[in-house]
Amino acid sequence: MTIHLLRLAVGADSLQSMRDWRQDHQIQWQGRPVVPTYTKRAPTRMAELLDGGCIYWVVKGFIQCRQRFIGFDEVQDVDGTAYCRMLMDPELVETLSMPKRPFQGWRYLKPEEAPADLAGGEGGEALPEHLMAELRALGLA
Repeated sequence: MTIHLLRLAVGADSLQSMRDWRQDHQIQWQGRPVVPTYTKRAPTRMAELLDGGCIYWVVKGFIQCRQRFIGFDEVQDVDGTAYCRMLMDPELVETLSMPKRPFQGWRYLKPEEAPADLAGGEGGEALPEHLMAELRALGLA
């Protein structure tokens, strides 16, 4: 059964800054490009996350995009502190914008509660970032 994670994109000012950061921080893992994100504790529901799960990113108070999970491993920093490295597909998929209050760490997200992907083909091209930000501020997106 699939489950997703919800996580704050701390330091991200926009979807474009998320794209830029992700592009700059790709690594190779088992012969493929992935984007790592680190957390102190490993998720207890890894099998469900790897069964089609995604990490949904909250950018500036709104869930705005997702990335598919590829894998997990444990890494240590120079001091020997262990971290869980969550490895995601480099592609950011924009979602319908959904307001979300701040929280610490990450939360599990049921598939039926996750926002839908933006339809690039059916609804035409996506609106520019500054227009989407204004619509979100007005509670319209």
